[in-house]
Amino acid sequence: MFKISKKELKDIFIAFLVISLSFSLLYSNRDTDAFLFVLPIVMIGVGLGFILHELAHKFAALNYGYWAEFELWMPGLFIALISSFFGFIFAAPGAVVIYGNSMSKKVNGIISIVGPITNIVIALIFLLGLRHFGIFTSLSNDMLVYLANIFYLGFSVNAFLALFNLLPIAVFDGKKVFDWNPIIWLAITAIAGYLVYLSYSGGLSSLLTL
Repeated sequence: MFKISKKELKDIFIAFLVISLSFSLLYSNRDTDAFLFVLPIVMIGVGLGFILHELAHKFAALNYGYWAEFELWMPGLFIALISSFFGFIFAAPGAVVIYGNSMSKKVNGIISIVGPITNIVIALIFLLGLRHFGIFTSLSNDMLVYLANIFYLGFSVNAFLALFNLLPIAVFDGKKVFDWNPIIWLAITAIAGYLVYLSYSGGLSSLLTL
């Protein structure tokens, strides 16, 4: 039931690679040494969030009896790479295409909401790592730096991905969730918004000192 074709695996890998390269180029400012340092961090903290978001949509759709498959969007890959040179990322490497007959607003909303919820869960896992960072003190300083960057980047980017995808406008997950159940949309959006607030307002550092 949860079959992934060879073509889909290839598409997922290409999307993962391009997203990781794009964010690494952005964060390293195209400096070679910084790029090599950042790339593994981005692969874990960012690339993983994108891929698991899409797979969550796929498996939810399969669970309801629809056929779903991740498909690359080549223009989106080029836009992601090119935009990284201008100090921002517009990432649309592809999407899960769902094949089937009519779909109720509830089913469509549930299939749509699992993507942002996946990013929220990933963000919370990374936040938990930051909150209990003291258990890693036996590691070398270099490893501690790596872990701190992975945890923080994974938390902040996945929180932002969740909130961004919950925008209640066409093509975003949020529109389908809102059309199904505005109260659930508001609750999940509030959680994602609070996590983004912690990440970008200094609230995270305050939390970590508790």
